[in-house]
Amino acid sequence: MSHARYRPPDHSKGDESTIGGYMAVHDRPAAFEGSDGFSYSVEILCEETGEAPGEWGAFILFIKWARLGAQTPEGHLESEYLTRAPTEAAARAALGRMPLGDVKALLDRLVEARRGPSGRRWWDAMRDGGEQ
Repeated sequence: MSHARYRPPDHSKGDESTIGGYMAVHDRPAAFEGSDGFSYSVEILCEETGEAPGEWGAFILFIKWARLGAQTPEGHLESEYLTRAPTEAAARAALGRMPLGDVKALLDRLVEARRGPSGRRWWDAMRDGGEQ
């Protein structure tokens, strides 16, 4: 069993108020609580878009973690391409400049879109005995 090691932040690696800077400074993914009450960690991913020759798109993958028991992934949400560039590194760097507050707002929009029209949170459903 491996244990995480605490590493003190290295503020020389970037601006921790951005998603890329936070990950560089703290040497770990950022994490947020979604509007659904679940914890989500954040990863910046890139891929060739296929829309233009040599175009790379960067997007955010939010890993949803199980609420109880072992720390295991329970699902995920992902954004559309948020930046595009001629190289993977350029697309990743451009998205890395996104402020953390904007990343959290994006997560909440994705959670709301997945939640659907009822808008009920898990704790409301449990309190109401699961009635819709």
